[in-house]
Amino acid sequence: MATKLAALIVLAAFLAGPAASEGASICFNGWLRLPTYDPVLCRPAPDVQTRQRRPAPSGSGLTSGYYNTRCPSAEKIVTDAVKKAVDANPGIGAGLIRLFFHDCFVRGCDGSVLLNTTNSKNSDTEREGPPNQNSLRGFEVIDEAKAAIEATCPDTVSCADIVAYAARDASYFLSDRKINIQMPGGRYDGRESISNETDQLPGPFSNLTALQGSFAAKGLTSDDMVTLSGAHTIGRARCSFFSTRFSEMEPTLAAKLRAQCSNDNNNVNQDDVTPDVLDKQYYQNVVDKKVMFTSDAVLNSTETITQVTENANMAGAWERKFEKAMETMGKIGVKTIGNQQGAEIRKVCWRVNN
Repeated sequence: MATKLAALIVLAAFLAGPAASEGASICFNGWLRLPTYDPVLCRPAPDVQTRQRRPAPSGSGLTSGYYNTRCPSAEKIVTDAVKKAVDANPGIGAGLIRLFFHDCFVRGCDGSVLLNTTNSKNSDTEREGPPNQNSLRGFEVIDEAKAAIEATCPDTVSCADIVAYAARDASYFLSDRKINIQMPGGRYDGRESISNETDQLPGPFSNLTALQGSFAAKGLTSDDMVTLSGAHTIGRARCSFFSTRFSEMEPTLAAKLRAQCSNDNNNVNQDDVTPDVLDKQYYQNVVDKKVMFTSDAVLNSTETITQVTENANMAGAWERKFEKAMETMGKIGVKTIGNQQGAEIRKVCWRVNN
């Protein structure tokens, strides 16, 4: 059933696209625009349509320097792999930050986003969900770091921690070393991954209520949501996610994007000003109507504009908040006990241990 649903979702995305008729339903938590209402694809994810916030993630069991004695070279191996990748292609760094976000929002920060072979032996993993299919990047960096660590310290360092460290390091290099996230370690890896559960991820068509609900369901605040949205200052966006918004954008940018988006599957820079730098430019873009997604544009609202303008105008303010928000996000739903149900240290990041 899950495999069939995943296939239906992908088919609907290609057939309907953003050019669907006016009033089309936006579903799968803001990821798909459908020409008609579908009760399966349009069901709200648990807790997403409310602002009832769960307790803030505590990250109990995580500690800084977790591998200092267990595997002293682990964090450096990850850092070196990330630096090599970012130096060759800054977009991979953006992908590593996004990979961390998409891991933590589904089943917690347990490396489940990496799996294509699970304990249940299902093939419709998170990688096949609408937010992730053919769009996540950076897997090869995680695999390279994991292989090097396993050669040095076998069965010691989790893939979930490697994903977290890689996002930390990508943030550091892409911000010209201005963002230093204190990322603790000690996560274990999950053994299950299901494509349908990616509906917990906020999508590009999400309105403000849905965005706040998605973050509240993970124990994060509205300010965390505004802060983490700043990661859209790097990376690329698929035209199909915003090509109905040209009339709402700043005219010069809209004209440029129209030319670049001759095909809805084309990708463009999310930030036209500093596309390869993780900085506060995103917030000025929100004010100036130079952002891509509906989920970006809605931050220019009475509820969130104060945070947006502070981040845009105060030097260093957003960077410090981003450091804290990334650390907090890294504590969502962590597994920190080796014999805990569904927890292990994987030998290979894309499959569970035998």
